[in-house]
Amino acid sequence: MHDKDALRDRYLRDGPSVRLGGLAANLARVSTRCSNPANSAAVHGIIEESKWFIEWTAAIFVTDSIDTAARLVLLQIKLSCWQIGWDARWRDPDTRAAIASESKMWSDQVLEMSGLLG
Repeated sequence: MHDKDALRDRYLRDGPSVRLGGLAANLARVSTRCSNPANSAAVHGIIEESKWFIEWTAAIFVTDSIDTAARLVLLQIKLSCWQIGWDARWRDPDTRAAIASESKMWSDQVLEMSGLLG
């Protein structure tokens, strides 16, 4: 079994709220790791994993909460856009700071969507 397959199997054992919580945690990790220029590969990997999390989760919200599904798809597009020209983006401190800020914003929103806060 590939690592992605094992990750998927593990991820899908959790309910939607916990899945969203995991996605929010990933986005928080992106935000905090952007401050160190040496973290390029790690952050890129977390972004890729986050896109998988969205792929494996968004569909379950289509019937119950189309708004949540749509927001997750928009996030997935944003993450994909960050990966375009990744090396150049990562070398620019202003771009890294913007990614950190947006990741934190998205992390907060996804955590709110999860319902785990209250």
